Amino acid sequence: MNTLEKARRSNDSNQIPCGDNVLKHQSHRAGHAHEEHKTHAPHCVTCVVITCSDTRTSQTDTSGQLMMRLLKERGHELAGYHVVKDDPAQIRSLIEKAIEDDAVQAILVNGGTGISKRDSTFEAIDGMLEKRLVGFGEIFRYLTYKDIGSPAIMTRATAGVFRGRIVFSTPGSEGAVRLAMESLILPELGHIVQQLNK
Repeated sequence: MNTLEKARRSNDSNQIPCGDNVLKHQSHRAGHAHEEHKTHAPHCVTCVVITCSDTRTSQTDTSGQLMMRLLKERGHELAGYHVVKDDPAQIRSLIEKAIEDDAVQAILVNGGTGISKRDSTFEAIDGMLEKRLVGFGEIFRYLTYKDIGSPAIMTRATAGVFRGRIVFSTPGSEGAVRLAMESLILPELGHIVQQLNK
């Protein structure tokens, strides 16, 4: 009996052929390592929130206010909040200034991720990232597609690491901010910071 037949006849569907042996396949979820990591993750992360908009002010910035409220409700701290024009140089300058504070662990940016002529947040942030969490943008667009359909292809949400800090960039609408925060950012924020500090 060859190895493949051994595997097929095995009652354990987790066994797979490997050379002359049949090995037990461990599921990606086996051991739930991510859950163990989360138990050691900080419950309080110090964040900076930046809104990129040519029209909003701190008084009319409902998306930035929502980001901050959701962070505070989860027990996170705010080290700063800024509203800036959708200008790459200003955006980069704010992020670089934010990380001068050793306490800052995460930077959350909203706005400027579309494809209009003035939408340049993606270019500003993506050029700074040393490691990209491509899954953030991919899953965000998938969730957005489930919500609004094909226009989801025009969002360029992104995330990654810059000088040891996690940077998230989301669209500027309240719905998009809430989706990103509740589905992706808040569930993993402490976990990501924990991994960055290993």
